[in-house]
Amino acid sequence: MSTVTTGRGGATARGARHRGTGSGPVATERVGPGLGGSGLVGTGHMVRLFLRLDRLQLPLWIVAIVGLVAASASAVQGLYGTPELRAGYAATVSSSPAAIVMSGPAQALDTVGGITLFEINLIAALGIALMAIFLTVRHTRTEEEAGRTELLRAGVLGRHAPLAAALIVVGGASVVVGLLIGLSLVGLGLPAGGSLLFGAAMACLGLVFTAVAAVAAQVTEHARAALGIAVAVLGVSWGLRSFGDVRENIASWFSPVGWVQAVDAYGDQRWWPLLLALALAVALTVVAVELTRRRDVGAGLVPSRPGAPRASAVLSSVPGLAFRQQRSSLFWWAVGLFLGGLAFGSFGNEVTTMVEDNPAMKDLLGTGGSEDLVAGYFGLILLILALVVACFTVSSVHRLRSEESAARAELLLSTPTSRRSWQLGWLTVSAVGTVLVLLATGVGVVVADAAVSGSTDRSAELIGATLAYLPAVAVLGGLAAALHGWVPKLGLVAWVVLAGCFVVGWLGDLLKIPASIRDLSPFNATPRLPLESMDWTVVGVLSALAVVLLVLAVLGLRRRDIDSA
Repeated sequence: MSTVTTGRGGATARGARHRGTGSGPVATERVGPGLGGSGLVGTGHMVRLFLRLDRLQLPLWIVAIVGLVAASASAVQGLYGTPELRAGYAATVSSSPAAIVMSGPAQALDTVGGITLFEINLIAALGIALMAIFLTVRHTRTEEEAGRTELLRAGVLGRHAPLAAALIVVGGASVVVGLLIGLSLVGLGLPAGGSLLFGAAMACLGLVFTAVAAVAAQVTEHARAALGIAVAVLGVSWGLRSFGDVRENIASWFSPVGWVQAVDAYGDQRWWPLLLALALAVALTVVAVELTRRRDVGAGLVPSRPGAPRASAVLSSVPGLAFRQQRSSLFWWAVGLFLGGLAFGSFGNEVTTMVEDNPAMKDLLGTGGSEDLVAGYFGLILLILALVVACFTVSSVHRLRSEESAARAELLLSTPTSRRSWQLGWLTVSAVGTVLVLLATGVGVVVADAAVSGSTDRSAELIGATLAYLPAVAVLGGLAAALHGWVPKLGLVAWVVLAGCFVVGWLGDLLKIPASIRDLSPFNATPRLPLESMDWTVVGVLSALAVVLLVLAVLGLRRRDIDSA
């Protein structure tokens, strides 16, 4: 009976060996070869382990995606109840390349269902794709980078078991999200066939990017690089789909995003494009499995580039080290939000046409006059973009926890570096990065608005309106820092608060959320420039609250052990 040879290369024989603690006989277990045998031994245990590790994150992802999609779809119902309103909406968005880039092809816009899907496509598709990418990398490359996979492989665990378990958990989550999205649309009174078809399309998209992330995790030995590769594939896919839909050519058929959006759920109802998505998911899964055979545990197919023999002077300081580790993330966040600002800013001149004779849309923007409609639109989209910037801030602050978990913080603190200087050095980089990303967002809006309107008269006003949200973003960053200082295990609370701010900021008026609850959000408390006038008292209170949270963060870190809470 053959036995497993363990180590960085993992299992290399057909059998599996249970190691004893003494010199007695070694118990053995006979298993089959390849994928059907030792390669998948322990998959069930790994599935249970991943579900336990995700007992908080996975439900939050599912609830957030389904909740936002359902709330957005619910808000659309009743806005376009007459053929005239639907015809006006269709005429406006069909002639707007920016709208098609953001939301997909203009399909079945003569129906409430088609308009609903056009409004929720962005949230649903990006939400499920990002969930698949982040969770797959978390359970594959992140576990290997931390060394835990190698420890597990020292026991009875097949070479392919961790990857198979990740695919099962994340693929299953994608199917659940797709099903719940479909059922939520049915619950809103939309046709059942089209609703379930759209849910199936979103589930297939999740499966595709689960497999994309699985392949990316085999290529590089760093989780951040794997995330970057997978997100880049998503960006290219979205770009191809956008180019094909705007130019009305075949480019969208080279994109999995184009395939799932081509189903035309409330129009022609084509199921066959989903076969393309499923075939790609299966092919990429096979590639990921084959790549695991060709590399050692913990290593990537592409070896890391060796660093310089001497560290630069910048790396001798905590802020320099923090910037070095976050510079790639900062760059891509800035680029992404600049492009987002470009897309949303290009609608400024079209908003009057889109909402005229539609009181419900005027209520959403919070105004009635023609000039105020444009100001109200910019006030709303700058609020949403500022909430996205807060996602960067919270994730940047949470890197402190990652440094602790990877034991790098403990190594650094064994030098003359103090806890306070380490913590404040990282938070300084997070703060400066937030300002840069927020500025990039405002510049994107200004550039698009100037290009569309042919005037720069409101450019300075829009930049100021963007920066007005800096104190609100700082409050979220301060909350994340305070949680890290006192109880880092509760770091997810900052994301929950941010999600709540997103819901009340975007859908608070349409969902009739009480003003007393909406006012708890620092983003809602911030004056919605350029529609409203500046309120320096609110800005001062929010800034003071951010400083208080920062002080609490410093005090908390002084009182606990590193990586103990």
